[in-house]
Amino acid sequence: MTHSLQKATLGGGCFWCTEAIFQEIRGVENVVSGYSGGTVPGHPTYREICSGLTGHAEVVQITFNENVISYEDLLTIFMTTHDPTTLNRQGADKGTQYRSIIFYHDETQKQVAHKVIEKVSALYDDPVVTEIAPLTIFYEAEAYHQNYYRNNQAQGYCSFVISPKLAKFRKNHNDKLKR
Repeated sequence: MTHSLQKATLGGGCFWCTEAIFQEIRGVENVVSGYSGGTVPGHPTYREICSGLTGHAEVVQITFNENVISYEDLLTIFMTTHDPTTLNRQGADKGTQYRSIIFYHDETQKQVAHKVIEKVSALYDDPVVTEIAPLTIFYEAEAYHQNYYRNNQAQGYCSFVISPKLAKFRKNHNDKLKR
């Protein structure tokens, strides 16, 4: 079996939460927090993203081994670990930077994204509003955003938002965890 690394770029609210989840998945080699999908050229800053004026979403770019975990499985985990039915919001985080979005890297990923959204839609009472868009450019976020949960577990947001989300993820996707 060849070692086949692929990339996935996903936005599901705060990238600290999304990063923490995907770092625990077997077959995921690397997770980088960043920004994508904006209309303002150039590398945006976190402050600019938070203004809502750039159009960028907080995203993670995941490097994964498709021989260990499929893109479809990654998307299923993604769609079930955030609320894909709320427009431009995740919990108390509000704004277009927190939108639910799948940036596909090729036509196969686009098709899989549509398939997964159709499949998981039955799990929710409200319509899924997750966008599907081609990845044009990914900007890596500032260094202090990388590995945020691992480096700041005692911080309030981590304790009260990310830790419970991780506990739920671990319970519901135990078979996908790194051992």
